[in-house]
Amino acid sequence: MSADVQLDNVWIRFGDFVAARDINIHIKEGEFFSFLGSSGCGKTTILRAVSGFSEPSEGRVLIGGKDMAGIGPNKRPTALIFQNLALFTLMKVWENITFSLEVAGVGKAERQKKADELLDMIALSGQGDKLPNELSGGQKQRVAIARALCAEPDVLLLDEPLSALDLKLRQHMRTELRTIQQRVGITFIYITHDQGEALTMSDNVAVMSQGKIEQVADGNTIYDSPETSFVASFVGENNLFEGKVSEISEGYAIVDTPSGSMRARNAKHNGEYQLGVGDDAFVFIRPESLKFVNGSSHDNQFSARVKQHEFEGSFWQVFFDVESARRTIKLSMVNDGANVGHDINSDVQLGFSADKAVATPVGSLADET
Repeated sequence: MSADVQLDNVWIRFGDFVAARDINIHIKEGEFFSFLGSSGCGKTTILRAVSGFSEPSEGRVLIGGKDMAGIGPNKRPTALIFQNLALFTLMKVWENITFSLEVAGVGKAERQKKADELLDMIALSGQGDKLPNELSGGQKQRVAIARALCAEPDVLLLDEPLSALDLKLRQHMRTELRTIQQRVGITFIYITHDQGEALTMSDNVAVMSQGKIEQVADGNTIYDSPETSFVASFVGENNLFEGKVSEISEGYAIVDTPSGSMRARNAKHNGEYQLGVGDDAFVFIRPESLKFVNGSSHDNQFSARVKQHEFEGSFWQVFFDVESARRTIKLSMVNDGANVGHDINSDVQLGFSADKAVATPVGSLADET
């Protein structure tokens, strides 16, 4: 079984503090959906409202079309995996997995059969008689998932379950989680501050800031077409220029900046272009979309001075001082066996395509909130 989840005009307050404001989201049945944001943005608060551990101050939470008002967490068709996996250390793995069945009075033979099925699904066949402390971190994570799935929820809720794992194991578990979700076909709602987790695993992502949703879209759209200055500055890396719109033409904005006029895509919100002539605007361009001019032609060009080189194996990161820019400009280039080709303190011309840049209304930035 699986179910859709709808948050309808949800507000959550704690006294005068607003933890979540005007949340409207429809998570489709069988979808892997992530809430992405920094600590304190309200994402876990929303998860608690879906699970039943807290009630909205306003609005409704619907699961499978049914209003969950007044229905406690033990009666909802959900299962929750916390950051702390909370496996029972004195119980064998198979006993951990089938604990919900034991509570329901299911016999040992049937529980062991169910545990074997789930252990096979999470690629831990034959590990059922081990204790949790005999497993690796990734194996414990999979056992926690199997235990949650044993309760046959319509919706599985995951609150930053990979945060305690090391980098390589987190990356491995991203693939494992997505594979498990596709295999079982139930709705996953995932909470994370890690952009890599959200972008690689999710069908759709909600980016949150200060209790509100900034944008909901698939990972490619979030990365390539941010709707707000916060999303552009929070997801991935971006170079920033600030100016005023002097012209609007066919979905593009011409923004006059101290580094020259720059042409970029006019950001949309709810299908409508956001910028008009005379508006203050930010222009964002990703480091990998910035190029040395070297005699080639680009929609946008500006002068810069090389400040620093950083070698990262497969990539060179090059940093520049740009007159009147608010911050250092960064260019990422693939290491093709040659050096950067431009010495530190040398003056260069940089360029980028208008299609690779986006112009948004001036707003809050991720490193300023």
